[in-house]
Amino acid sequence: MLHLDAFASIALDLTASFASQDRYRRLLEAVRRAVPADAACLMRVDGDALVPLAAHGLAPEALGRRYRLTEHPRLDVISRSDTPVLFPPDSPLPDPFDGLVEDDPDALEHIHACMGCPLHVDGELIGVLTVDALDPHAFDEVDIEALSALGALAGAAMRTTHLIEALEESSRRLGLVARDLVRAASERGGGLIGTSAAMERVRQEIALVARTDMPVLITGETGTGKELVARAIHAGSGRADEPLIYVNCAALPESVAESELFGHVRGAFTGAERDRPGKFEVADGGTLLLDEVGELPLSIQAKLLRALQEGEIQRVGADRVLRVDVRVLAATNRDLEREVAAGRIRADLYHRLNVYPLHSPPLRERVTDIALLAGHFCDRARARLGLGPVRLDATARARLAAYAWPGNVRELENVVSRAVLRASAGVMRGDAVVLSSNDLGRDFHVDEPQVIAAEGAHVDVRGEMPDATAAATSLTDRVDAFRRREIRRAVDAAGGNWSAAARALGMHRSNLHHLATRLGLR
Repeated sequence: MLHLDAFASIALDLTASFASQDRYRRLLEAVRRAVPADAACLMRVDGDALVPLAAHGLAPEALGRRYRLTEHPRLDVISRSDTPVLFPPDSPLPDPFDGLVEDDPDALEHIHACMGCPLHVDGELIGVLTVDALDPHAFDEVDIEALSALGALAGAAMRTTHLIEALEESSRRLGLVARDLVRAASERGGGLIGTSAAMERVRQEIALVARTDMPVLITGETGTGKELVARAIHAGSGRADEPLIYVNCAALPESVAESELFGHVRGAFTGAERDRPGKFEVADGGTLLLDEVGELPLSIQAKLLRALQEGEIQRVGADRVLRVDVRVLAATNRDLEREVAAGRIRADLYHRLNVYPLHSPPLRERVTDIALLAGHFCDRARARLGLGPVRLDATARARLAAYAWPGNVRELENVVSRAVLRASAGVMRGDAVVLSSNDLGRDFHVDEPQVIAAEGAHVDVRGEMPDATAAATSLTDRVDAFRRREIRRAVDAAGGNWSAAARALGMHRSNLHHLATRLGLR
């Protein structure tokens, strides 16, 4: 019998004030109280696929994937049903979470209990709830009618949460724009992925500044996803239905930069055979992203400052001044304060761009997101290469989490993509591809066991835990403890000088301060 407190908990949460992720987590917890299971997943419909919102008992990378119905027959059966579906323990249909059960990757290869409940609201399928148990008879006594009622209530809770999210964002997705002016978000890997504290802070800042028209200066190391941050700001703004125009300032030769940004009239220079609008005109009413803004030549900066201050531009060779309504976002991996001091960036332009600074954190400050991102990139590589299920083994996850990632998320994507290609060699089409540490590349190989000291515990990077103390701590805790120790040593060796400590550690000073704050050292 299903517990009545599960119904009560979901009903009460419908009117409670929780963040979206907390709502999904509480909803899944309520379901688990009613149907005890070794693994459970709450998923929402996204086109022809299902996207996980919350999970229990599954490896972290499971949440970074999209589950296309055409590739996962059990999920397809559940989605097409009007009532909960209880699969026979020996069902020949592959389980979508096979290989992704936490601590026991092979658990679902064997006979087990599996059940799914479609979540409908007003006759529309909005999500799916799946539960798995290692005991083949775990769900024999479940009341299907009661589970169906629970599913209806859960569907209403999901719809309420979705409506709240829509109201908070108060904007629709960006429409189609000219291919040569805007990069489709799907080609850039989708939205921001991560549940770490660092990423939550970024999302909170995006939500705060998106609804304004303030210029935003997005800083961060190369490969941290600054363009994705800019797209998220635009998508959450009142300009979301207008174009987001991207300009790579580093790719603009000084001879054409002015024309590219502000346009030109016919005959303005050799080759100007017709009038041409610049990026500011094209972005009128929308948003202009100046990527690598620190690379702009000084000769252009005064004219850019006027566009920011007055909303006025002038085409090359024209007498007439045009007014434009453009929100400017700028991104850079340079220290612009240092560039101002060196005379390469105008101080007044820097202050005009830096109205709202937003830092995109490096991957080493969001270690808990690595497995999630790796799962996402595994799924993308699987789709591109036409492979069967792709997953990481424990040693690969440990090596990825322990690596420094100087190239950040972009480097992680490259490493995972190469690893999937290597691991797929010799694997029969449709069979599971399992990534080990040997597939990750030379930078992840060690000849001898490398040991990280973590508050008295010792952990082999190959995933082995030699003592009971180590088994009691998570990989993230052990890595953080190692970082605290090394930062303390560097600061002590530098006589308390944090700038010198940052140089010794091969880090930017601001990144060291951010990391030390997160680790509780400041």
